[in-house]
Amino acid sequence: MSSFKQSLRIQMRVLHALMLREMLTRYGRHNIGFLWLFLEPMMFTLAVVALWTATGLHKGSGISIVAFGITGYSTIMLWRNMPGRAIGAIAPNAALLTHRPVQIFDVYIARTVLEGLGATVSFIVLAFAAWMLGWMPGPEDVLAVLIGWLLLFWFSFAVSLWIGAASERSSLVYKIWSPVSYIFIPLSGAVFLVESLPPAAQDVVLLMPVVHCVELIRDGFFGSMFKAQYDIGYVLVCNTFLTLFALVQVHDLTRRGVEP
Repeated sequence: MSSFKQSLRIQMRVLHALMLREMLTRYGRHNIGFLWLFLEPMMFTLAVVALWTATGLHKGSGISIVAFGITGYSTIMLWRNMPGRAIGAIAPNAALLTHRPVQIFDVYIARTVLEGLGATVSFIVLAFAAWMLGWMPGPEDVLAVLIGWLLLFWFSFAVSLWIGAASERSSLVYKIWSPVSYIFIPLSGAVFLVESLPPAAQDVVLLMPVVHCVELIRDGFFGSMFKAQYDIGYVLVCNTFLTLFALVQVHDLTRRGVEP
């Protein structure tokens, strides 16, 4: 038991050091520094909400366009940015792998979790600020929002491990992931409610775990204004299998080693 606690302490120290290094190398010590980790996704989300409002998309619906935009685009920043940070993550940190406590898995955790925490803080700050300003109502069910966000965080982390390991095998992953992630945006549930789609289209989009997570988050915010469609059990099964597959890929990468 004492050996396990010691190993856990070492693991946490390694992750803490890697996260600090990541923040310093990415944002530096100048200007507002690591605050860009939160402000960057906030700026993108606010820009999209402002665009939707300016084009009149908020008319004809009782749902606040601010609430719809924040709950939608914030999820995009989570599942799209986390895998993006995992691609090519090993090369800049290759020298650290000479230290025995530092493993490839640690590098992926530090990069992706840090990115995910930035998107999470951005989501919380934006939702709280919009609620305080009266632009959107407070969540009707905080637990539903929390569960939906955690499930989406888990899904994004699993995809990050998979994409990150694949990028070390082929440089084409970087070129493919960017356009694929853009194509996936209109299908992720961020810009529509499932109930507004034809039944055939609903069956297709509900095959994607992300859509269930977005519907659950929105159900927590304004579920009384629409009929949310999601299956938590389905997301759990998908996330579990995706995580196991991703861990196998990372283990194989660790076993084979990474050549510069």
